[in-house]
This record gives sequence, structure tokens and C-alpha cells, in this order.
Amino acid sequence: MSISAHGGELINRYVPEKEQEAMQDKAAGLKTWKLTSRELSDLEMIASGALSPLTGFMSKDDLQAVMDTMHLKNGIPWTIPVTMAVSEAFSKSIKEGEEITLLDENDESIAIIKADEIFNYDAKDMAQKVFKTTEEAHPGVAALYQMEPRLIGGPVHMLRKRHYTDFLDFRLEPAGTRALFEENGWRTVVGFQTRNPIHRAHEYLQKCALEIVDGLLIHPIVGDTKDDDIPADVRMACYEMLLSRYYPENRTALVVNPAAMRYGGPREAIFHAIIRKNYGCTHFIVGRDHAGVGNYYGTYDAQEIFQEFDRDALGITPLMFEHAFFCQKCGNMASSKTCPHGKESHVFLSGTKVREMLQRGEMPPEAFTRPEVAQILMDAARAS
Repeated sequence: MSISAHGGELINRYVPEKEQEAMQDKAAGLKTWKLTSRELSDLEMIASGALSPLTGFMSKDDLQAVMDTMHLKNGIPWTIPVTMAVSEAFSKSIKEGEEITLLDENDESIAIIKADEIFNYDAKDMAQKVFKTTEEAHPGVAALYQMEPRLIGGPVHMLRKRHYTDFLDFRLEPAGTRALFEENGWRTVVGFQTRNPIHRAHEYLQKCALEIVDGLLIHPIVGDTKDDDIPADVRMACYEMLLSRYYPENRTALVVNPAAMRYGGPREAIFHAIIRKNYGCTHFIVGRDHAGVGNYYGTYDAQEIFQEFDRDALGITPLMFEHAFFCQKCGNMASSKTCPHGKESHVFLSGTKVREMLQRGEMPPEAFTRPEVAQILMDAARAS
């Protein structure tokens, strides 16, 4: 028995095959607007149900409710804006209620949106409420400030699936992961969000979680990330190697997540949990500084925010973990809850530290990461 999608129904906004020809003909006669890479990721996730209950880009009322209350206007928990921006000139060329053809990165028709609303937004107000800062040094704020000045809200119909040439064996949409979990007999599944290679602290959290659930979904972001994040193809090589040698095959799944990172800290932790709920996960790992960047958020802000939501309304169980480390005296991974030794014995791990070592040409030690992962990362660093 699978978990319900957020809002109760797994949304599907793909045009049925029997209607595709007619819809493509319609799209050819409409005004067009090219989406950004982030908007394309959001579009794909709306169509597949990964952003259920959204059926399109947010209306003004929903956007304001999310900013002010962390809920949609109907009261369903939601924390991150999902918007589509257009230029002032384009907004003046269309009317509310008009349909528009949306183009992908290759200028090909990919969807039709009904522009129910065309409205302004306050970028600084959105930045402060969503990211808790207006500083452009924050990558999420920088991306927000680069958006066009007007927003279009309305339902979408996606004409076709996006063209991909990478990670084809790992691209499953929510209906696909739900079917996989059912086929495997997993009644409880824990999701793990990552934009970094899995180091020993991650492995420790995942295996602790596996002790209490049936299956583990490793669900790495492969949409837009910061320029200094390790590329998705390198990360995927690390995940595949690690799962093949150190994880039980019948209890783990690796599936890519096409989302773009916002680096929204606590709000994005809730957003990530909702997405994994839509993919069929019953539990979600929330570790140290989830979706954080720089010093904008407290170490455990992303865990504490879950206390602000009704557990039944959120509908997925967060698994909270302390900052894990390798203890040289214990000889294994631990946390402050399980280790009696002082900090002088602790080796603290992070993706940032791994990147810094690689940039200096240093091989990360085994206390940081499995040696096979370290080798993949070092080879990639040398080749770049």
C-alpha cells in the first residue's frame, strides 16, 4: 500500500497520446515563450506529479500564501515558489486567459500554458521571506534577481517528455518509483536528497534509516546546481560504485531527480520532503544544514522547521539526525548521541571539505569517504 501523493492525488499533466497531434497543431499557432532551465525542470515535475498538487505555475494568491504562511491558499503545506517569469514586453502582448506555447532549450514546443493571471512580484520581498536574505551572494537570491519582471500563473499541458541523453537507466517519474517500490514489496521507503557525492557521514545516516524501513531511495538532484558543485555525471559514478559494493541490492534504488536546487535551507527541506512523498517515500532523511549554503541558516534550522507543520498534513515522516563524524577512538562513524569521546578524536565530514581537498590535489582520507569514491573524485578533478 503506497503513500498518498501530496494533496491526495498524483497529478499528471502530460497530453494523452490520442490528443497529441491536435495539441501540437494548436501549439504551432500560439505565441511562444522560451523557459529557463529551472522553469523547464519545474514544468517537468509539475507534469509528472512530482510537484503535486500543482497543476501549473503558481497564481498570485498561491505565491503570496506560500511566501507568508508556507501553505498554498487552500491550506496544503508548501514552502517554495514555483513560478514562470516573462518580460514586460511579452506580458503586454498577451491577455489573461490566452494560451501560450512554451519552448524548451532547443526552441522546440514542449507545453501549453493557459495564462490565467499575469502579475508583478517583489523580488526582494520574495528573497527575504523564502531565503531569509536579500544578499545576491546567496545563489537562490541571485537566480531570483535574474528572473524577468512579470509572472504568469496558470495550468499547463505538457506535449511530450523532455529529451535526455544522460542517466537514462535512472530516470523514473513518481508513477515509476511507486511501481518499483510496490514490485519490491517495500511498504516503507526512506528518501535521501543529495547534490554531493555520498561520504561516510551520509552512508551512516542512510544505513541507520535502513534499519527501520524496507527500502532506501537515493535521489540525487541533476537539475541546476552551483558552478562549484561536483558535476552530476561524476556524482552518479560515485553513487553507482558505492551502491554496488557497500549496500544491499534488494533494498536500495538510485533514481535521478530533475529538480533545480534553490539552496533554500529549511524551506527547501520541507519542499524536498514533499517531492519525495510524491515519489512514494514514507520517510525522509533530514541531516545537518539541509539544502543550506554559506552561513545563511543555522545547523539544525532545516530540522526545526518541521515542528511548524501538522504531521498529518505534511504526510511524510522526517528522520532527524545529529551531525555525524568519524571517531578515531571508536574506529567508526558516530554522533554525539553514540560517542563518549572528545572532539579531538572526531573527524567531521562535509561535501565542502571534500571539494576543497580535491581542489588542492589531496586525496580524501578513508575517514571521509570510501577509497573507491575518492579515486573517482580525484580522477575527475585531475581531468578538469
